[in-house]
Amino acid sequence: MSTTTIRLEEQLKARIAQAAARAGKSPHAFILDALANTVEHDEIDAEMHRIAEERWAKVQRTGATVPWSEAKAYIQARAAGQKAARPSTRKTQR
Repeated sequence: MSTTTIRLEEQLKARIAQAAARAGKSPHAFILDALANTVEHDEIDAEMHRIAEERWAKVQRTGATVPWSEAKAYIQARAAGQKAARPSTRKTQR
């Protein structure tokens, strides 16, 4: 395991100590958890952006989309636990 030094303003250091105490952790463990959570959220965001860019490129290339009204009805049915047929894509008018 490597060591990294960070400089914290005294006010932030005190806030971290208080938050760590409330969480029942040491300040060190609290900071490690905070960093791990931040990195995980960043990785999830990056993957979502990658997927969105990939799908947007496909829409631009093919022109095929699903009308929002059909997508919404499908999502609502699935959220209600109902079986629903996936809406089919169609070419948009340009």
